[in-house]
Amino acid sequence: MSNVLIVDDEPAICWALEQALQDAGHSVYTAASAEEALELTEQKTGETDSAIQVTPDVVMMDVRLPGIDGVAAMNRLRAQGPQTPVIIMTAFGNLDTAIRAINNGAFEYLTKPFDLDQAVEVIRRALQSTETESVEKTSAEKVSPGEFLIGKSAPMQDVFRKIALVAENDVPVLITGESGTGKELVATAVHRYSSRSEQPFVPVCVPAMSEALVESELFGHVQGAFTGAEKQRTGLLTLAHQGSAFFDEIGDIALSTQVKLLRVLENRQVTAVGSNQSQASDFRLIAATNRSLEDQVAKGDFREDLFYRLNVFRIELPPLRERREDIPLLAQHFLDQLNSPRNRWLSKRTLAELSRREWYGNVRELKNVIDHAAIVNRSEVIEPEDLPQPSQKLSNIESSQPETLTKAVQNWIDDRLQTEETEGTTGKIYESFLDKAESILLERTLKSTGGNRQEAARRLGIHRQTLREKLKRYDIK
Repeated sequence: MSNVLIVDDEPAICWALEQALQDAGHSVYTAASAEEALELTEQKTGETDSAIQVTPDVVMMDVRLPGIDGVAAMNRLRAQGPQTPVIIMTAFGNLDTAIRAINNGAFEYLTKPFDLDQAVEVIRRALQSTETESVEKTSAEKVSPGEFLIGKSAPMQDVFRKIALVAENDVPVLITGESGTGKELVATAVHRYSSRSEQPFVPVCVPAMSEALVESELFGHVQGAFTGAEKQRTGLLTLAHQGSAFFDEIGDIALSTQVKLLRVLENRQVTAVGSNQSQASDFRLIAATNRSLEDQVAKGDFREDLFYRLNVFRIELPPLRERREDIPLLAQHFLDQLNSPRNRWLSKRTLAELSRREWYGNVRELKNVIDHAAIVNRSEVIEPEDLPQPSQKLSNIESSQPETLTKAVQNWIDDRLQTEETEGTTGKIYESFLDKAESILLERTLKSTGGNRQEAARRLGIHRQTLREKLKRYDIK
């Protein structure tokens, strides 16, 4: 049996966690403030036998507490027991909070409201942690806050958590997501919060590079290496030495260049075009793509060995239509960025209209719409009439989706009917189809909420207990 200490000034949160964790077999202690938690855990001289003394195996602590805040208290608790995992909870999650918590040694970072099953699972993982010593990390205060990434939705909170986890680890990072979701902003955040933050961040825009000169761009060239090479050029990968190289849309890179890039990653050496001399090139690789690299590997358009080299840690950015609660925050942020001499805001009708749109151009499209509206309307309040109409191209994309979905379903049914007739296993297609469709629906919805079962149940329109039973049935974690 393990001792779990919950520190939160909301009695309802403490009570719910206490019930769930006791059902899971843990002994639970609660405190309404950091001071009370420290009173329970700190060893004192001359204390009476009746004094309650708790040695927690794991601590769950809110960030915003009366008096000492959660992160400061976490440092004092870890001073008492460096190996005790501390799980930070917050209803005000942003990138800076996540970075600060993780960099100060938090085992995990949970955004309220979270599912109780999720909390029990995090506690289980914390208790099974095999860490033998605390990891000293530098404070996140040395860099500016992550105000360039905005979002309170569960999917964005998961993105913040992943950035915080991977920033100080020097592994390659693969950022995936549709165009306009902010992949370069995430790459910038990973670099800014890493140990390489004082060194160069070198963007490599693959689609913008000339195919004939791509190797010269990446690796550099010596004078006279080819026609037109009138002077020596330093390549982007040499400029990124000791820093980070960000390959935007790496899925567009030619196979011949992929081979040479892989060699650079393996040897940490760059050879300029036309030269026999190699130069050290120790950089962190951050790559982004709006394509499925797995599909490209299957088609032979992307090297499998390079894919596995890139796919060490993946951050998937949600499309804006799957994080609608962030739209008002983003829209007002873009309006505030326009440096108007007076305060300007968006009316409730405008926010409703913005939240209704599908945003296939994602955050980039939203910014363009706000820029347009601010030009059309010079007053303080932006109204729906000031917004441009949704792009016709995006409307076509949306209207083609049902046809594509119908075709995919028809193909699956035709294939299944033929298989059952051949194998003599008729009578199961109805159940098989419903199971397949339902499991995919549940898995994708849960993924879109960053694992938040309460939010997933709300989006699906079913009770949370029903969702829990269905996830167990399909073995969806």
